[in-house]
Amino acid sequence: MNATEKLNFLIQDKSLDTGLKQIAQKVLQGERVSFEDGVVLYERGELGYLGVLANYIREKRHGDYTYFNRNFHIEPTNVCVYDCKFCAYSRLIKERDQGWEMDVAGMMDIIRKYDDEPVTEVHITGGVVPKQNLDFYADFFKQCKSHRPDLHIKGLTPVEYYYIFKKAKMSHYDGLKYLQECGLDSMPGGGAEIFHPEVREKIAGDKCTAEQWLDIHEQAHTLGMRTNATMLYGHVEAFWHRVDHMERLRQLQDNTGGFQAFIPLKFRNQGHQMSHVPEVSVVEDLRNYAIARIYMDNFDHIKAYWAMISRDTAQLSLAFGVDDIDGTLDDTTKIYSMAGAEEQHPAMSTRQLVELIKQVDRHPIERDTLYKVVTDYNDIVFDDANKPNYYSLPVIK
Repeated sequence: MNATEKLNFLIQDKSLDTGLKQIAQKVLQGERVSFEDGVVLYERGELGYLGVLANYIREKRHGDYTYFNRNFHIEPTNVCVYDCKFCAYSRLIKERDQGWEMDVAGMMDIIRKYDDEPVTEVHITGGVVPKQNLDFYADFFKQCKSHRPDLHIKGLTPVEYYYIFKKAKMSHYDGLKYLQECGLDSMPGGGAEIFHPEVREKIAGDKCTAEQWLDIHEQAHTLGMRTNATMLYGHVEAFWHRVDHMERLRQLQDNTGGFQAFIPLKFRNQGHQMSHVPEVSVVEDLRNYAIARIYMDNFDHIKAYWAMISRDTAQLSLAFGVDDIDGTLDDTTKIYSMAGAEEQHPAMSTRQLVELIKQVDRHPIERDTLYKVVTDYNDIVFDDANKPNYYSLPVIK
């Protein structure tokens, strides 16, 4: 059966809970599910049921297409003024001897390393330190664009921007406009965690608030920038906190249309102050991806990071609403591995990634940052006699 036939078969099941059947009918008819429906999905939706709904939406939007891109990652510092309880990556200012703080020249050295590689994006995020201020990033963005104008700069999260703009005494809009003029193209989705203050104050109480995070993205959208959004799940939050988080994003997307992808991030419990909190199961991971696809009806893409959840789970996620699984990695990022991700030294060639996607009968598409097709790998056959010279490239999100 195809995805539509499976959904119709599900709806006709007389044993299906009435509330779940009503939600399935909404999905079939293209109607928006409510906040209350979202809670019902978390509380009563079994994995198989959620997979049918999410895959129906995924295939209606994207067919079998599964996206990845080629980029490289720069982490300017792992020293940070903030003390997020779940973070295994950052080092507090008082622990700066355990970390690194790059200068603009060092960051440009990394840019030049990829001069002869067919990368399309540099992804920049890390900790927050006073000296990496507005002028620091303005200088870097200008130098980067001057050196390689075609390279898309996807840089920093509202956590960094809130601190930088406050220190510079600039509004969110004016600060982003200035950096856009210097070369900034788009923003990643980090720092969202869980929006509700009940949870946010427990796990990241000293960083920007939900309202500040959302406003910075709204200002970016006003300036024509596209951005992503994340949600850190599986720690001390309740199901309704997740729905509240997605609802706030959905409302902003209704107003601006500037988000591209929603990225659920699994809480990993190693190397930080919340190590006593158990991790959720793979089943819950897949349920969460599926509910995200069902609820986030105005987001084009749902993304999963294979390096965070494992290659096998990433493959499974493609049947639960996910259409983007990130890209190849060369162990240039430590954010996932330091928190206990499945892949402690993540590296996957383009060939491996394409084959991973094809193994579950999906259609691999290399994209650029804005989801324009770069290469359709569906009919490309790799062989030892004709190896492309660009297999192993560092790609993040």
